[in-house]
Amino acid sequence: MSTPEHLAIVRKHYPNAISTITAVDRLFDLLADRYGLQPGKMMAADSLCCDDVNTIEYPPRAYEMLGPFKLGGLDGYPFAGLTGMGAFAAHVPDDGAVFVYHGPHIGVSKDGSLGSILRIGQVKSSGCCGACRAAVKKLQAGEIRAGEVTELDHQQNTIEQIVLAAKERILAAGDPMKEATEVMQEAISARIDLLAARTTYNAKYLILMGAVHINGDHDMGSYTSVRRLLVKDLRTGETREHVGELLGAG
Repeated sequence: MSTPEHLAIVRKHYPNAISTITAVDRLFDLLADRYGLQPGKMMAADSLCCDDVNTIEYPPRAYEMLGPFKLGGLDGYPFAGLTGMGAFAAHVPDDGAVFVYHGPHIGVSKDGSLGSILRIGQVKSSGCCGACRAAVKKLQAGEIRAGEVTELDHQQNTIEQIVLAAKERILAAGDPMKEATEVMQEAISARIDLLAARTTYNAKYLILMGAVHINGDHDMGSYTSVRRLLVKDLRTGETREHVGELLGAG
């Protein structure tokens, strides 16, 4: 469970981080105040890594939302594609909203280590996100070949191609794992935007919340470093950015 001490550890790496529960509570307050939206009118999807640690901690009222529909594969990249986004869009209440929480994840352990966590029942920490960590190791070793995406390991190979395209940026960073996570965050947001632009939603609003999702050790809870909170009025096409309002609350 999140405590002030745990949050302080996470904020050494991500200064704007807040607990996942706090983020969702603030989101609901904002949407109710600004748009008159209640959780029961929202169809949720997430594009997060399929890692078992990414069961999001929701406050009680979040369970009024419909869903969530799962768009993400390894490290949160939306491998469900247009078909997944289209299927999700068909499930939305006509007078409600589409909500998509998306981003890569990374671990922060109690000792402040980045890129690994202690999982339930284990005595040694393990990689988080393991897929991103493996891709970075291959990048550092020069073992990723441009264009090599295989049928047997399609998702991991896709992540490798994304980090390869940012090779100089990642290898020059003080913490290549952290920088690769930022690269993935940008790639995921760009792909979500593309999928959303090519999808028709039978709803009033499209809400996109992009972040780096942060996993702590098994007793630390989870956190989010929110990078954007876009609300698009699907009737007028107007889009508003609310991330400052969300992070400035409380």
